[in-house]
Amino acid sequence: MPFSTPASGKMPEPLLPEPLLDVRDLRVSFRTEQGLVRAVDGVSFTVGHGEIVGMVGESGSGKTMSLLSVAGLINDPNAVIEGSIRFKGQELLGLSRKGWRHIRGNEIAVIFQDPMTALTPVYTIGWQIIEQIRVHNNISRRAARTRAIEMLEAVGIPHPHVQVDRYPHQLSGGMRQRAFIAMALSCNPALLIADEPTTALDVTVQAQILELIRKLRQDFGSSIVMVTHDMGVVAEVADRVMVMYAGRIVEKGTKRDIFKAAEHPYSWGLFDSIPPLDGVRPHRLKSIPGSPPSLLDLPKGCAFAPRCRYRFDKCAERPFLTGEEGHLAACFLPDAQRHNRALADAALADAAMTGIAR
Repeated sequence: MPFSTPASGKMPEPLLPEPLLDVRDLRVSFRTEQGLVRAVDGVSFTVGHGEIVGMVGESGSGKTMSLLSVAGLINDPNAVIEGSIRFKGQELLGLSRKGWRHIRGNEIAVIFQDPMTALTPVYTIGWQIIEQIRVHNNISRRAARTRAIEMLEAVGIPHPHVQVDRYPHQLSGGMRQRAFIAMALSCNPALLIADEPTTALDVTVQAQILELIRKLRQDFGSSIVMVTHDMGVVAEVADRVMVMYAGRIVEKGTKRDIFKAAEHPYSWGLFDSIPPLDGVRPHRLKSIPGSPPSLLDLPKGCAFAPRCRYRFDKCAERPFLTGEEGHLAACFLPDAQRHNRALADAALADAAMTGIAR
C-alpha cells in the first residue's frame, strides 16, 4: 500500500532519535537552619548516544549536584529534588531502591575525582571489580575474574593478571584512576559520569586519562558527561559544553560554539582567567571580580550581574536561555554586542569615557 500525503500537503518531519538522557527543569534544594539552599535551579539538558558532554563552572556552580541527581546519589534527608530525569525513556526521579540497584553501576556508572576514597582499601582491585560484575550478571567468580583482567587490560594497566590482586594503596594515582574506570566500565554502562576525573593527577597522567576516555567512547560506545572546572580538559574531549553559574546553565552549545564564539560574559571571564590552549599569552590573565553569590540569597535577576562589567538595567530581570541552532546563552546583552565581543568591550569603554566627560 503506497504512503499517503497528509491533507496539509506536507510530509511529516522524520522523528529525531530519543536522547539517552533527558533532564528537564531540574531543581535541587537543601533545607538548612539558615534557609533553603538552591544548589541547582532549573537545569535542562540532553545527552545523546555516544556523545561526550562537558559541564564546566566554578566550585559551587551546581555541576556536581546536577549529575549526582542523575546517578541517584543524593541521599540527604534535607534534599528536595524536583523536575524530570529520563534515562532511556524511563523517569528516574522517585525510582525505588531496587530500581536504582539495577541501573546504577549497570546502566549508569560514576567515576569520582579521588579513586582512593571510592575504592575500598581492605579489598583488592580485582575483588571489587568482580563483585561489581557479579551483582549485575549471573556468572561465576572465575568468569568475572577473567572479565576483570580484560577490563584492566582495556584501560591500559600493565600486567593486569598481576595487578588484579593488588590493593588500592599499592597502585599509583594514575593506575588507581584507571582501575576505577575499569570497574565503572565492567558492566558496559550506557552512561558514564566523570566527576573531575583528572584533577588530582599530574599533567602527563591527565593526558593519558583523557586519551583513555576518548578511546572508551570509541571502543564501548558509552555516552560520557564530564564535570570539570578545567576548560582545557573540555577542549580535549567534549562534543558539547554547558557552562554553569550559581546553579543555572548560563550557556551551552557545541565545543566550537563555546570556544570560538562564546556569548555569555561569564564564559568570557572563564577564558580570560586561563592560559590559552596554544600556549601563546597575548595579554595578562584576568580574574573575574567578586565572588559567586550565596545560594541562600541569589540575586533576583541575573545571578552573574553583580560581577559583570557589561551589566545594565535589564539585568535586574532573570534571563533565560535563548539562541539559534543549539547555541544558547542566558544574557540580555544586545545580540550585536554578544556576537562580537570586541563591540561589547568598545561599548563599555565608550560608556566609561562618557561618564568621565560628564
